[in-house]
Amino acid sequence: MTPGRLLIAAGLVFVLCGVLWELGVRAGRLPLDIFISGKNVTFYFPLGTSLLLSVLVPLLLWFIDQR
Repeated sequence: MTPGRLLIAAGLVFVLCGVLWELGVRAGRLPLDIFISGKNVTFYFPLGTSLLLSVLVPLLLWFIDQR
């Protein structure tokens, strides 16, 4: 892997973390995340986060693997 690709990949990771941080701070959770609060129980399933990561991680790895 060339240093240029490594810097691009690291930059994309930082941008993604910044976007997720801003969405999380502003909204409390990402869209499509399931949050149910009952009388004695709270259920949270990060569906939106899981879908986002399942798309972005393979794309990032594919980008890094290209030569």
